[in-house]
Amino acid sequence: MIRAADFINGQSVKAYDLLGAHIKGDKVDFSTYAPNAANVQLCLGGTMLPMERDNNGVWHTETLAKEGDIYQFVITTQSGEDHYRSDPFAFFSEVRPKNASIVYDINNFEWSDDEWLSKRSKNYDRPLNIYEMHFGSWKIKPDKEEDERFYTYEEMIDLLIPYIKEMGYTHIEILPLMEHPFDGSWGYQVSGYFSATSRYGEPRGLMRFINACHKNNIGVILDFVPVHFVRDFFALHIYDGGYVFESNNENDRYSEWNTAMFDYSKAHVLSFMKSAVNFWIEQYHIDGLRYDAVAYLIYKYGKKENPINDTGIWFLKNTNYAIGKLHPDVMLFAEDSTDYIKVTAPVEFGGLGFDYKWNLGFMHDTLNYIKTPPDQRRAHHNKMTFAMSYFYNDLFVLPYSHDEVVHGKYTMIDKASGLREQKQATMKCLYTFQMTHPGKKLNFMGNELGEYIEWREDKELGWNLLTYPEHDSLHEYIKALNHIYLNEPALSCYDYNSMSFRWLDPDNRNQSLYSFVRNDLHGRKIYCVFNFSANYQGCSINVEDEGQYYELLNSDRDIYSGSNCLNGEPWAQGYRVNLRLAPLSCVLIARK
Repeated sequence: MIRAADFINGQSVKAYDLLGAHIKGDKVDFSTYAPNAANVQLCLGGTMLPMERDNNGVWHTETLAKEGDIYQFVITTQSGEDHYRSDPFAFFSEVRPKNASIVYDINNFEWSDDEWLSKRSKNYDRPLNIYEMHFGSWKIKPDKEEDERFYTYEEMIDLLIPYIKEMGYTHIEILPLMEHPFDGSWGYQVSGYFSATSRYGEPRGLMRFINACHKNNIGVILDFVPVHFVRDFFALHIYDGGYVFESNNENDRYSEWNTAMFDYSKAHVLSFMKSAVNFWIEQYHIDGLRYDAVAYLIYKYGKKENPINDTGIWFLKNTNYAIGKLHPDVMLFAEDSTDYIKVTAPVEFGGLGFDYKWNLGFMHDTLNYIKTPPDQRRAHHNKMTFAMSYFYNDLFVLPYSHDEVVHGKYTMIDKASGLREQKQATMKCLYTFQMTHPGKKLNFMGNELGEYIEWREDKELGWNLLTYPEHDSLHEYIKALNHIYLNEPALSCYDYNSMSFRWLDPDNRNQSLYSFVRNDLHGRKIYCVFNFSANYQGCSINVEDEGQYYELLNSDRDIYSGSNCLNGEPWAQGYRVNLRLAPLSCVLIARK
């Protein structure tokens, strides 16, 4: 039984079963938590109905209603003002710019993904190659008005799933799908934490999409926004005339994004957000959630020089511990820009309880390296090796995310120094470095196309680029690279075992060469050699076993728009293999 006292005391993970609109036969039970309100009424289809308050500050009424009925709570503040509010626990909402809530039976869907769920894990010892995407701009319907341009959840089943399988990604990560009023926020300014956005259809459509992903062995991760919420006055902001979700202290109330900050010193806010995390796992079978802006939950205002955010850390530990016990096979990711320790350690051992942390240091260091002209890279050689000096401190994902291809930062390929051919070659080399380096992988949509135009939420990806050989060859190269990652356990199954990685030559700054070996601990080894210089280079690497070696992948093959500087099938001469590498190229070799 879900009790109001549990919600108020911070103990609830299923507050959505208590509050909101719940269908009971031919009636609907409506409830909202508004402890500061002088009065609350239900506006149901234009009709005003009274609601009664209990001792916990929960207002309630039960009345004849059905799925699809539109409703709002009309809250009278202590100063006598009336405000129409959407339901904080609504399961469905009107399409923006409208903002009323819609009665919806969230339990009326028959799932058929039992096989997937029975095998689901946190992927520590499996490939995890994530395709990060914005649902509304991956593809857009041509020649349609603004409100009709999106593909629906169900239409995306036949568009997206075959592409993900063909390209060799294991999971998709979708920018926030929780209801939000402004397209330009990309979903990061949420108004409805329990409401799948109506831009792309109804909740059962999203369930069908996720169900279809699972039946095709594709996992689904959602971006989640636990730090702040939109200040539009129909939603959570000053909800009942008082500060239900945000701080009573104005100095702690608002963020740099002009949003309101959740106040986790209030126990019911902890219940609200903990229930929201649990909701997407239980009701939508989500396989993981990526918490946005975790730095702001660790430090005040997200800056290490500021005091520790004790209430934010309490939220993380409390929520992640509870979710970990309820759903031990679901992944929790931290997008954290700090060097705070034990982010991925269990709560029982003093950690924050995440399963993975985005390695933003790896992302920034490697991108800064490729921005540097090749003849100057020797002075920045350690940018490509530094991540391994702290890699085993946490469980890392290596991301090249949406934040890196917007707001004047240039696209991935346009960051690279040099002419177009050099940029293309550099990106093949960089993506191979990412895919063979220890750690799980994430790339934002469009990275695989070699986009030169920054991502915009109102424009689809530049699919026409694939009509150009240089872009098509990059696309094919990434496909081949992804499938090698899937098929070679040495590249994924022992990421967090230090025995699976060894530098061969990390310090060759004069030639801008790097080499290392990945080991599956059962005898299979993949030797990875990178030439980030603009010159042809010869090199010799030590191998651990005698025998015949072959190229598993060479980024300079002509089918990838290269010059075909290949090594054939070199024999190991004793325990050394001699290689020749084209400028800005890489090679993976293995023993037959």
